[in-house]
Amino acid sequence: MKKLVIALGGNALQAEGKPATAEAQLEVVEETAAYIADIIDKGYQVVVAHGNGPQVGRIVLQNEYAAPVSPAMPFDVCGAMSQGYIGYHIQQGLTKVLRQRGSKKEVVTVVTQVLVDQNDPKFKAPSKPIGPFYTEEEAKAIAAEKGYTMKEDAGRGWRRVVASPMPVAIEELDAVKCLVDNGFIAVTVGGGGIPVIRNEKGELVGTAAVIDKDLASERLAEDLDADALVILTAVEKVSINYKKPDQKDLDTLSVAEAKEYIAAGHFAPGSMLPKIEAAVKFVESKPGRRAIITSLDKAAAALDGTAGTTLC
Repeated sequence: MKKLVIALGGNALQAEGKPATAEAQLEVVEETAAYIADIIDKGYQVVVAHGNGPQVGRIVLQNEYAAPVSPAMPFDVCGAMSQGYIGYHIQQGLTKVLRQRGSKKEVVTVVTQVLVDQNDPKFKAPSKPIGPFYTEEEAKAIAAEKGYTMKEDAGRGWRRVVASPMPVAIEELDAVKCLVDNGFIAVTVGGGGIPVIRNEKGELVGTAAVIDKDLASERLAEDLDADALVILTAVEKVSINYKKPDQKDLDTLSVAEAKEYIAAGHFAPGSMLPKIEAAVKFVESKPGRRAIITSLDKAAAALDGTAGTTLC
């Protein structure tokens, strides 16, 4: 049985234009679960990873607004909260669909810590968007009031950005392997994992950052010796000259071509760029591995080679 790590994008957890209520998000996750179940029905062993940018941003906002009556939780704790509730929604949604299809597979979420290097230069150059979108005027006001770093996000509006260090090691990897080896569907490295560093005593300590979920998923896929890394996003295929008159959608992409396009600046930081970087890293890690970047609804077809963009 071939093993896949599926990295869910934000659109798989929350629909654009719909309210960010728990009920609305669970409804979207149930739709997402049907697509994951389609892949499981094809005989693949699936491990699920997911992002948390909008969700952790809202949790931070809730904590800030409630601070006068309840102490605000630090950023790493907010990340853990998002892992818990998103994992809960995935467990509910995917279990419901699997039972409807006669499957008794169990879905388990692992609250996952991911080690980062406290000297990672990315701590000094925040780049990972979190939370809701703002107008430029709103963003400048928030930056002035709270000291946040705000940046324009791929033409969609302005968002807060935080440090996004590289994942070094998945602390709960052995537990995840145990679940996978025993037939469970594991949900792990949610939001890229809770970023932790080791202090002078060798103890794990949370830190204020968001690890890119695609790069964390790549680390997971390598460590689990997965056959493929499937990165799901809002578009069916990777494009060069994106949103320009000469946009070109790509069916396949070699590592050399990907690196060339990265150097030419074709992929937006914090958006498509980390997906391409993760795909390249995974494909280069071992002969025979492939990475797929596509939309949720085309995932099953992309595994058959009839949709999406495949790197190999």
